[in-house]
Amino acid sequence: MTTKLEKLHKEIVACRACPRLVEWREEVARVKRRAYRDWNYWGRPVPGFGDPGARLIIVGLAPAAHGANRTGRMFTGDRSGDFLFAGLHRAGFANQPHSEHREDGLTLKDAFIVAAARCAPPDNKPLPEELARCAPFLDREMALLPGRVLLALGAIGWNAALASLERSGVELSSPRPAFGHGAEVRLPGGRTLMGCYHVSQQNTQTGRLTPAMFDAVMARVRVLLDGKR
Repeated sequence: MTTKLEKLHKEIVACRACPRLVEWREEVARVKRRAYRDWNYWGRPVPGFGDPGARLIIVGLAPAAHGANRTGRMFTGDRSGDFLFAGLHRAGFANQPHSEHREDGLTLKDAFIVAAARCAPPDNKPLPEELARCAPFLDREMALLPGRVLLALGAIGWNAALASLERSGVELSSPRPAFGHGAEVRLPGGRTLMGCYHVSQQNTQTGRLTPAMFDAVMARVRVLLDGKR
């Protein structure tokens, strides 16, 4: 039986609402990177990935041009994914520490990955109007997940999560909660929004985000999921 989540993901994959992103993602898929010239690139919007019963929802930015835009699975096939899935494996949310392609056996347990934008954007920078067009997908996906902890990777993921929460009727404090690594916002219904620096190479290769820092955030996620404050 096709689930509501599966139906939504079919809609996401078929979306062509943003001409700039459609042109870019398809050009990347056609031209390819030399290292991946033998790949058949995905070249379409990328739906969420993970455990439909997940209590942890990870909110990312967008697919990478030669990562998820190539593989069709969030964070798969690039250095950001190498860092993220290794960390999720250490924390017990992933069955293996690597992610190479859609059929590599990776599964997530109690975690689901969504994104503010579903198409790979030029320079990894979706425009505000592109994020706005993608927002309903994020809202609908999050509404279908039980998520008790929302882990936002980077400021864009944080702001996208906050905006989605507001659209769902959640009243946020004033001033608006600010993003920060390790930032924590308690939400109605026992949920929590947490912030983590994005797992991009510009953060992980410069030491702004280290494995130990990521592990500390995930340890706090575990505490929250266990019902302790």
